[in-house]
Amino acid sequence: MHQLTFNLNTHPDDDRPVYIAGNFNDWNERDEAFRMRNAGVGHYVLELDRPLDFPLEYKYTRGSWDSVEANEYGNSGDNRYVEDPTPVIGDTVYFWQAYGNTDAPEYRPIIDVISERFEIPQLIKTRRIAALLPYNYHETDKHYPVLYLQDGQNLFDDHAPYGSWEVDKKLSLMQRRGFGDIIVISIDHAQEERIEEYNPGGHPRLGKGQGREYVRFLAETLKPFVDKNFRTLPDRLNTGIGGSSMGGLISIWAGFMYPELYSKLMIFSPSLWVNPNIHFHAIRFTMTMNSRVYVYAGGAESKNMLPNVQRFKNALLKQELTEPDLEIELSVDPNGKHTESRWGQEFPRAVEWLFFKEPA
Repeated sequence: MHQLTFNLNTHPDDDRPVYIAGNFNDWNERDEAFRMRNAGVGHYVLELDRPLDFPLEYKYTRGSWDSVEANEYGNSGDNRYVEDPTPVIGDTVYFWQAYGNTDAPEYRPIIDVISERFEIPQLIKTRRIAALLPYNYHETDKHYPVLYLQDGQNLFDDHAPYGSWEVDKKLSLMQRRGFGDIIVISIDHAQEERIEEYNPGGHPRLGKGQGREYVRFLAETLKPFVDKNFRTLPDRLNTGIGGSSMGGLISIWAGFMYPELYSKLMIFSPSLWVNPNIHFHAIRFTMTMNSRVYVYAGGAESKNMLPNVQRFKNALLKQELTEPDLEIELSVDPNGKHTESRWGQEFPRAVEWLFFKEPA
């Protein structure tokens, strides 16, 4: 026999019962023998006195796998694991899924479509631009940092053809944790001309590309408009840019071309194959002080993704030797795929590190 007490702390605004499912009860998500007792506001307890085989693997649920626990970023994490016998286990659950989704609707950002046809004079085109504003933006006079993101069609539309980052839902969870005070500017891609527009040039098959003109649009047209029409913190220390795949590549170039504007780069699964020499030539720029670069890549993407990202990081590290205020964070998921949903899972972790983490 083994006496074991589970102590769980969680957000109090949920009155659904809490269960424990694990390798000790055939992963039954609604096992009444493993239903926890409500021991106070946001506090649950389960006391066991029975044979248990260690190690233990388990998760907390609200009675179904559609209401399983989620980590501090709103994602379904790994199983909890206890190697050796112990009398007390203390855990915290930040969020719970509801019907397979995690969200805090009361904190969702205000989606302000600036224009369906915002003019891009550098390319003689128009584009949908949207601002995701903090949920209480109109109730305060606060000024906010800004993150410019590419591929706007995939950021918050539940019906996006290739999936969604669910940025609006992720921002709501971030707000509930107290670090979601940020404006996200969503820039739609150019549909059939997306690759051409995000290509800064240098690939024999893809041609010259329009990437440099697009980056000029962001810096010379869009950012001044946003700073004029919204309560932003316009300095470089409060301005970031990011994207995934080709959107990640063009965001790197934006940071290289305009280091005086952007101090934070959020680069997910960048298409570095387009510019194989980016590690050695484009990196030779002078970053101003206090810059952060967050890079994510998955091991289940192309065979060259992880090697390319590592070479990119190594090039940044060489820069760091002369720019000691350059911080680099590389996040690798060995099983990560090249998908919008995986980038959405990484989004809150990246934003927290880029904008809200105190300097080391």
